[in-house]
Amino acid sequence: MTASAPTIVATSGGYRPGTRTPLELDALVGHAVERAGVSGRRPRLAFLGTAGGDQQFRIAMMAEAARVAGYELTPLQLFTMPNVADVEAQLLDADVVWVDGGSVANLLAVWRVHSLDEIFPRVWQAGVVLAGISAGSICWFTGGTTDSFGPRLRPVTDGLGLLPYGNGVHYDSEDGRRPLVRELVGPAPCRRPTAPMTAQVWSSRGRSWPRWSPSGTGQLATWCVGNRPARSPRNAWTRGGCPSQPPRVVRVLRGTRSG
Repeated sequence: MTASAPTIVATSGGYRPGTRTPLELDALVGHAVERAGVSGRRPRLAFLGTAGGDQQFRIAMMAEAARVAGYELTPLQLFTMPNVADVEAQLLDADVVWVDGGSVANLLAVWRVHSLDEIFPRVWQAGVVLAGISAGSICWFTGGTTDSFGPRLRPVTDGLGLLPYGNGVHYDSEDGRRPLVRELVGPAPCRRPTAPMTAQVWSSRGRSWPRWSPSGTGQLATWCVGNRPARSPRNAWTRGGCPSQPPRVVRVLRGTRSG
């Protein structure tokens, strides 16, 4: 079973401390699974920990959290080589792709080495729900704010661009995120902040995009960008204004604070 339309669930949350395990998956991950429309079997999650270097302890922790939630988790590892012969086939076999946090700059570089920048648009159009937290949220957009380059936050502008927006994860919870977003966007009217500990759900049906749903202020902010990144980081967010028929967020979800 796949989603009824290409869908992205972009989050600044998704985890909580476990009762008997270090980590549990919260309602934001659950909603990504619901969007996939799975019935009659355990939902299949493809987990990508590329942004953290495919650390084995993290993969084990996520696998245990998925077991507790009733999901079947399969890791797609790219270090030190892909752990499967056919990366695209493994992703297409999943109901949901969940991308973990870490360095979005490193993630994008490694993905491009392995042609995931070409593979993911096909996986998305096939109905596999694309989702993730932090770096795993920014990657689907044109860019966002990141500490990938050092303690001082900087913009990253070479995301996959499936959604033609900038993504301001951790908008309220980390010092410096909000000021940098505002510096990059300026007075542009297209900025989309959402309530703390939320996900934004983006879905399209053909070329007709659903309308914008309610918003607030908080941990995940998105803003319109031009169709092509400009040379200047600031212009990369504002060049060309909003597309005439952009994808729209169709639901804003409140989750629990991540562990």
